[in-house]
Amino acid sequence: MGAALFRATLVRAFRNFNVESRAHKLIGKDKPSPAPMYPSTKETMAGVLSSHPEIQETVFKKDDKLLSHLKEVYVDSKDPLPEVNNEVLPPASEEFRAPKQTMSSVFLNIDVESIPKGKMTIVEALTVLNNYKQSPQTWTAERITKEYNLNIQETKTLLEYFRPFDVKIISLKKELIEEK
Repeated sequence: MGAALFRATLVRAFRNFNVESRAHKLIGKDKPSPAPMYPSTKETMAGVLSSHPEIQETVFKKDDKLLSHLKEVYVDSKDPLPEVNNEVLPPASEEFRAPKQTMSSVFLNIDVESIPKGKMTIVEALTVLNNYKQSPQTWTAERITKEYNLNIQETKTLLEYFRPFDVKIISLKKELIEEK
């Protein structure tokens, strides 16, 4: 810890060394120096300027017409006002449901008093998925939707795509036979 503090102090000292004079030196510069040109570019530019000297005058001459147009430009920007959400919430009796008591929720000691309609706890979701896997004829999407107050389309999607209990074991014997 002491070495890190010493290093940080040393770095800060070098960073702040002669800051004021370095700042004055940068501020005092007239213009930033242009990037160096390749020799072939210098020769080409010199050839063009010698044959057409009016180009250099045109480049460095101020155009009063363009400057007057630039003075007329005015940009005003305003951020859009945030939209106010004026939704009326349904009554509390219709919005929440009591959690289902399962064996795993008793053992996990979950203290959830109310669940919004259309939502499930993790324990309930895993229980539903396990029940559906073990007996899909009994635990249909409609029954799960009715029992847990869920959206039927979301329930079907959950049962179709969410498979936490699928374990696929591929035996080495089958792989060796297929390779030959």
